[in-house]
Amino acid sequence: MSIPVEAPNEMIRDLGNGRRTLVIMAKAPRPGMVKTRLARRLPVSAVTGLYRCLLDDTITLARSLEGVEVAVMCPETDLEDLERTVGNRVPVVPQMGNGLAPALTSVFAYFGGTGYSRIVAFNSDSPHLPTTVLEASFQLLENCDVVVGPTHDGGYYLVGAKMSHPHLFSTDAMGTANALEALLVKARALGLCVRFTDPFYDIDEAADLSRLAEELQLTPGRAPKTAKWLSEWASAGHANKAF
Repeated sequence: MSIPVEAPNEMIRDLGNGRRTLVIMAKAPRPGMVKTRLARRLPVSAVTGLYRCLLDDTITLARSLEGVEVAVMCPETDLEDLERTVGNRVPVVPQMGNGLAPALTSVFAYFGGTGYSRIVAFNSDSPHLPTTVLEASFQLLENCDVVVGPTHDGGYYLVGAKMSHPHLFSTDAMGTANALEALLVKARALGLCVRFTDPFYDIDEAADLSRLAEELQLTPGRAPKTAKWLSEWASAGHANKAF
């Protein structure tokens, strides 16, 4: 049984109909509501500004793929703020329920259902992700039910499927070091074939941000707005204190 989600406009109704769809899981950039683990080391206002850059660059990354429809999925309460933030670059779709598990369930209930569509959901703080990883995830879905991009901390940065599997995502394990294992346990119980993309890292902790800053010093064009923010933050003398 899939979750009913009403399409807000015709453009969104067209998505997911036998196509490749890339869905960015996002929140409105409100102070204290995004990248909360980073806020242990950076001022809340700085984290909010950084998140805006990460989201903007992630949308640019997603839109750079050929033959892929892009949308943003967010909590219903964030819809208006995110629509203002995103503008007309991509459609924004409200999820059903609260939390990441209902959000991911909503993605595949909304865009899947035919078994022919290939839908991939990934994080809004992923502008550093190579396009080859995203392309590989769609290719893997040609011969499996679910594709997962594992993180080094036991979670996952990406998950894709061709149709809705309402019982696949565990509310209890989301955001924990057991998130990936919980997903695989559910997939096995449902008899689903799972394949993996390359392991990668999220921008959750100060060490992750340091790694990203080092990478973008060498290749700022991968995420120009984020690279500019990090450069300006370092130039202001904050980098060593924060991360």
